[in-house]
Amino acid sequence: MRIIFIQCIAEILDCMPFLIFLISIFLFNTYLLLGQSCNLTNKAFKPGEELSYHIEYNWGPFWAEAGKVTFSVNDKEWLGKTYFNYKGIGSTYPKYDWFFKVNDRYETYTDSSTLKPIRFIRDVSEGGNYYYEENLFFPSKNKVYTYLKKGNKEAKRDTIALSDCTFDVLSLIYYSRNIDFSSYKVNDTIPVKIFLDNEVHQIFIRYLGKEKYTSPYLGTFNCIKFSAMLIEGTIFKSGEHMKVYVTDDLNKIPLYIESKILVGNIKVYLKEYKNLRNNLSSKQE
Repeated sequence: MRIIFIQCIAEILDCMPFLIFLISIFLFNTYLLLGQSCNLTNKAFKPGEELSYHIEYNWGPFWAEAGKVTFSVNDKEWLGKTYFNYKGIGSTYPKYDWFFKVNDRYETYTDSSTLKPIRFIRDVSEGGNYYYEENLFFPSKNKVYTYLKKGNKEAKRDTIALSDCTFDVLSLIYYSRNIDFSSYKVNDTIPVKIFLDNEVHQIFIRYLGKEKYTSPYLGTFNCIKFSAMLIEGTIFKSGEHMKVYVTDDLNKIPLYIESKILVGNIKVYLKEYKNLRNNLSSKQE
């Protein structure tokens, strides 16, 4: 039983970037429904920002601190031009390294004026398995060139046609934080097509309105709340089992996530934040 418990913890950490990705999917599709283009000006974040998350897992009477994920944004030069550089770094806590050590790095370069992705990197090591993916985006051609290497297997290359306003996991998170969705109605649902791992997945998001949420680490905030329709697989149960809280201010940072999974439940908390661009006005004194 203990082995199964630890296996679940490791798998949960691997899906963490996808959990945060669902937040950005919700915001992004709200924007499209309002009939606006995907060209906007960044007002939500600045280079130097850092967000750190803590993951907990529950299975019956068992509770465990599973891992951590940190998201950061900086300026970085590539091929003679300066871009926004986003990073998502995830790992298990050291006490699980003996069984299933996880070190994941997600990295994206985006145009600093349009926030559209230019280059995406996924470099992960999980339980001795290695996975490297790199995508080069060409928005003017509506194409992405992909490179995928799994362990010792031969690398795969592909060219995939994409519609306009297509984002990778990280670029969509930061892009979506600039969207004003104040006209959205409670209980509205939005069908969503997600491009991930060279495939398109269909889910939907339900807007649940605004409410206060008290974080065990950071205090009480005014939040935007929604649920996500999940696809059943190795981790998640199908249905609207995921609930997400986002700060109701100009920063729009994911504050808390909870979800049922096939075995147990997970909770993801924002634990620390640094160098926010705007005042965290959603925080209650």
